[in-house]
This record gives sequence, structure tokens and C-alpha cells, in this order.
Amino acid sequence: MRLYIIRHADPDYKNNTITPTGHIEALALAKRMAGVGLSRIYSSPLGRAQHTAQYTADVTGIEPVILPWTAELSIDGVTGIDGERWAAWNLEGQIIRGQNELPHHGNWHEQAELAHYNYREHYDQLKKDSDQFMDQLGYLRHNGVYNVRENNEERIAIFCHAGFGISWMAHLLEIPLTLAWCGFFWAPSSVTTILMELRTPEVAVPRALCVGDTSHIYADGLTESSRGTTANFD
Repeated sequence: MRLYIIRHADPDYKNNTITPTGHIEALALAKRMAGVGLSRIYSSPLGRAQHTAQYTADVTGIEPVILPWTAELSIDGVTGIDGERWAAWNLEGQIIRGQNELPHHGNWHEQAELAHYNYREHYDQLKKDSDQFMDQLGYLRHNGVYNVRENNEERIAIFCHAGFGISWMAHLLEIPLTLAWCGFFWAPSSVTTILMELRTPEVAVPRALCVGDTSHIYADGLTESSRGTTANFD
């Protein structure tokens, strides 16, 4: 099975949709996704994800199913080194990685800048929702791998959000959450492909074939959006 975890196209946050540029990105993305053999499409309930997904739905004839748990993370922002408030997943990397000890699964939420928020509770819920979703697809999580209850050859697209998507990827790939937050950027309409890799028939291990891919943007002669970055993207 392959999961295509897709960030929505260029967002119009105020109006809960995508911008005119976002519509162009979503169309380019749809042309790409039309050729991968999708069997299902899921979407966050938020407008910017649904409106991006609709272009792929139109070209594939697959009706999107809304997954409420894939909505963008609703968590408090944090104050960075410059005194600005950022989404938690945009906290500066030097804060997260510049310590004597790198964050790990057991202590990432204890960092001083994060310790006063309930991030762990939100992430535990995301992991629970993910495990239920994967179980429905035939993969029962056990520690960091998945027991294969039923072989699944589907290719499934999930249209969601940067903060949520990177956090979900961290769980699938067993990366400490804050290291994933500061280590990856997903541009609008970018595609992250996760293969449920089978070295043996009984156990599947998620493996990223690509992360934050925007090749469809360049294929259509478009310019990749920097929405979601905070410094020297160009």
C-alpha cells in the first residue's frame, strides 16, 4: 500500500479556501495524481484541503471521504528566539536541536519552550487516530511496525495540512516529533509518499519514498510557493 499525504494548495486562510494560485497548483497536482492509480481519496474537513482534493476527485472520478482527525492541529503557538509567536511546528531548529541532548520519544515535550502546553496530549490522540485508520486498512500497529492482517495493494491520497501531515509522518516513520517539525518543510500542494514496505509477508514498515515533492509544480512551469517557511527560502 502507498499513502500519498498531500498538503493543501496555496491557502486563503481567512476564507477557508485556496487562493487563485492555489487553484492552479491544485489542477497541476490533479494531473499528476491522475496517473498513480488511486483507489481512494480522503480529505481533512477544512475548506482548503477539500477544495484542493476536488480537482483530483474530478479527474479520477473518486469521491473524497472526509476524515475529521486529519484537520490541522489545533494547538497553541510558541514564542521563538525573536520574540515572535509561531505555530509550534515552526519553532526554530536551533532551539530544538541546539541542546546537549537531542529530543527523543520520551522527552520531546519536556523542552522548556514547549513544556507549558498540552502538545503531548494532542499528539497521542493523533497517534491513536492514525493507528485506528491503519488498522481499518489491514495494518495493526505493534511497537514501531505494523502486523499485516490483510495485504493491501491500494494507493490512497489524503489531503491535509503541513503541521498535521508532518506530525503524522513522524509517527509513521518513528521520528521524534519536534525533530520532524524542524527538519521538514511541506510546500503547498506537495506530496509525501509512504510505502508500507514488506520485507516479510507478516510485517510492514512505513518507508518514505519522497517527502514534500512538488515536481508537478515545475512540470507545469509554475513557481513553488514558500507559504509556511519563515526565512531565506529563495
